[in-house]
Order: sequence, then C-alpha cells, then structure tokens
Amino acid sequence: MAKKKESNNTKLPSLLAYEKKLVPSDGYLYGTVWDDNHINDTEPLKITEKAVRGTDSTLQENSKADTEDKFEARITKANLQTVDACMLGVNQDTIVLTFTLKILSGVETPIACNDVAFNDNYYAKVKEYIKKTGCWELAHRYATNIANGRFLWRNRLGAEKVEVYVKADDLEATFSAYDYSLRNFDRYDENLDRLAGKIASALSGETPYLYVEVKAYAKVGFGQEVYPSEELVFSKGKEDKSKILYQSDSIAAMHSQKIGNALRTVDNWYPDYPDKENSPVLAAEVYGAVTTRGRAFRMPNSKQDFYTLFKKYMFGDEPLTNEEEHYVVAVLIRGGVFGESDKKDKKDG
Repeated sequence: MAKKKESNNTKLPSLLAYEKKLVPSDGYLYGTVWDDNHINDTEPLKITEKAVRGTDSTLQENSKADTEDKFEARITKANLQTVDACMLGVNQDTIVLTFTLKILSGVETPIACNDVAFNDNYYAKVKEYIKKTGCWELAHRYATNIANGRFLWRNRLGAEKVEVYVKADDLEATFSAYDYSLRNFDRYDENLDRLAGKIASALSGETPYLYVEVKAYAKVGFGQEVYPSEELVFSKGKEDKSKILYQSDSIAAMHSQKIGNALRTVDNWYPDYPDKENSPVLAAEVYGAVTTRGRAFRMPNSKQDFYTLFKKYMFGDEPLTNEEEHYVVAVLIRGGVFGESDKKDKKDG
C-alpha cells in the first residue's frame, strides 16, 4: 500500500486556489430626476462620441536646437482627440446605478488543493475562525461599503445627496450614504446590522448564499457628466479613440471587477494606516497594492503581506492577531490562485 505523502510544513501546496465569495454583476447606469421616494421613471444612459481639440500637457523637452518660436509652435499645436463621454440629460439631475450581488459560503474549502494534510489543517482553522467570529467583522465592513455607496466611485463625489436602496431576502432598506464613512467602519444601526447579519450568515455557511439587489441614487445636477468604467486601450492608432467607456447591452455600465473592488475595500489593518491621515483604506489584496498611488502598503519586508501571514496562520507556532486573521480571510474571500511552486523539485525533476 502506497504511503501517504506528508505535507511540507514550510510551503504552500503547489496547487492552491480559492473561489471568490463576493460575486457582483456589472453595474448599469440610468438617469432620472431626484424624488425622495424614487418613483420617477429612469432612462438608460448612453455612451456618446466627441471630437475635441485640446492642448498637449505632456512634459516637453526643450531641444538646444529649438528657437523660442519653434518650441512655442510645437507646444501650441492642437491635440486632436476622439473620446467617449456619458452625460445626464438636460432634464435629469440624478444618476441611478443598479447591480446585483451574490455572497457565497464555503471559504473553508479551496476549489483546488493538491495537499490533503494542508487542506485538512486549513479547513479546521477557518472553521475555528467562523465559529469564533461568525464572519461578523468582515460582513459589517462589506455591508458598510454597500450603505456608503463606495461602489459609485467618482459618481459619488460632489453629489448633493446619495441614497442606496438594498433588498436582501426579507430586508428592504434605504441608506443615506453620507451617514457612513469611507474612512472607518464605526457606524452601527438596525438596518446596517441586519444586512451585515445576512451577509455573515452566507459567509459562515448558515445559509448557502445570499442574493442582494442594490440600487443607488446620486443627485449630481442637471446634465452633469457620468463616469462609467473606462476600457483599457492596449494599442492606439492615430484614428482610434483615446478614451473608450464601457457599455453593456447599449447601456453605460461599470465593470463587475470595479464594483467588487469597492465592496472589498475593508483593509485598514496595515501598519501605516493609524499613523497617516492620508493613508487609504485598501481593497483586500495580497500586497496591499494601490496602482493609482504607485505603492504597495503590505510589502514582504513588513511581514504583513498575505503570504507571510497565511504561512504563519497555517504553519506558525504563534496565532495571528484578530486583525491579521480578518485580513487573511478577507483575501481568501476575494479568491485567487496562491500555490507555491517548488523550484528545487522542478530542477531535480
């Protein structure tokens, strides 16, 4: 009889993957007129194309061969562009964003793991976390990010009013988004607690899943610009558009990934956060990377990156702090492939 392979107690399995447990749809954008009861008709917002004549604001090198007149002629040359745009109608002052969200159970079980001993140990540890916390802290933070309208991104900025309507099972609630901070998760109230409780029940496995419908209203002003997701342009010729906005079924839309990123922006547990007023709340990421700032807030040398803490969680003699454990589970809820290759074995093989 073949001997069961022992788990390597210092390395993660070479095959290790987790399914995401927060599954948002794309978000669809509509226009309407603000009404406190939100009963006015909505119209799908469309992407339009503009040809604009701008200036070139990129840094220009002033060649020694340039005369002042030549340099001036070069930098004042018109920058002709074709871009996508999205606007409210002249009789519309409110953006409406709708999406759905599924919260799934089963974070204690990887979708792929080729190490039986690791899998058993992992299952026991996460079940212990669920028993200890009920996934309440993470659920409260996800619920807060629904209530505060973080998923609106730029569409939230400068809005006179923002309200978020949520339906989840028997819960129907409207949240005034500005009552809930983007910087902390200290707010508790009846409706928020009920929503968090339902999310926690799904994450912890008390219920197999939770289906949530979200509709957000942002009063930004008549005819104002709307910000759908922007498509990534890999290569651009002279005749191509320099900005392409996302649309689905001919309706201006936001990527599900962008909505998901907002919902899992829960990490203010990293070392720099308490000391720096300018430090952001991070989406749960392996290295706490924020591409718009060109910085990773959980570098490996800090010993607070996901892999360091995950290995400590699985193999270490000392337990993680509560905050470290919340962060690790938040990344696992995010999902991903976390296997660790054994370079020595590959070389020897």
